[in-house]
This record gives sequence, C-alpha cells and structure tokens, in this order.
Amino acid sequence: MTARLNSAQPYALGLFRIVVGLLFAVHGAASLFGVLGGAAGTGGGTIPAGTWPGWYAAVIQLVAGALVLLGLGTRGAALIASGSMAYAYFDVHQQAALWPIQNGGELPVLFCWAFLLLVFTGSGAFGLDRFVARRAAADGRDAAERAPMAA
Repeated sequence: MTARLNSAQPYALGLFRIVVGLLFAVHGAASLFGVLGGAAGTGGGTIPAGTWPGWYAAVIQLVAGALVLLGLGTRGAALIASGSMAYAYFDVHQQAALWPIQNGGELPVLFCWAFLLLVFTGSGAFGLDRFVARRAAADGRDAAERAPMAA
C-alpha cells in the first residue's frame, strides 16, 4: 500500500497546490475587486488602494495565489505567500490572544504552513514549472546538438 500511495504523491501534491492557490487567489480577488462577498469587514466592499497592510496583502494573495495555482514559480510565490501570512498572524491576530483559536488566526496559520510546505516540495504534478523545466531541458539538448564541436 505504501508504494501505491508514494506513486500517487506528486498528483496529490499537485491537487493540494491547486486548491490552496485557488483559495488564496480568491481571497485576494475578493479584497481587491469586491467579488464573492468582498473584503472581510467591508460589507461587500473592497480595500482602498494603497492602504497598508491590507491592500498590499490582497495583491500578494491574488498574484502569489494565481502563480501557485498555475504551478509557475511555485517555490518563490509560496515563500512570499507564507511570509505574508506569518506577518498577518503575528501583526494582526496575535495581539488579541496567544492561540489561533482565540484570536481568529486559524486561516493565516494554515495558509502560512501550507505555503511553507510548497516551498520545500515544489509544485508536484500538473504544474507549469514542470512544463517549463522540461521545455528548457529540451532546448538545452537541442542547442548542445547544434553547437560546433572542437577537434
């Protein structure tokens, strides 16, 4: 059973990445564009452009979430997303109470650790990272085959 589960690991990781990226991107889109209920605490509105830290966090959520969803630059985007969620937890939520269940910080903590996992695992299956790497490797082989050989 372990061998079968291990063989499915890249696919499970790819699906995990897609779901986490989608949820993060949608959160950013809601805050920036007022879709899907809008930003939290605004009654369906948006976060005013340029306000610190909410608007910048929403931009990170939208862009990093979309990149993670697509599996393009996954490790870098996940690192930025993880850091932004750590900041959100410690700067916003932890001031209210120590534990995430007490201060409403469960979502930032879960996103932070999920993205940190993706930093170390990469995109898994279904990611554009693999396609780009495969294409670059093929281009490198083609260039090597065309390069003149010294005698």
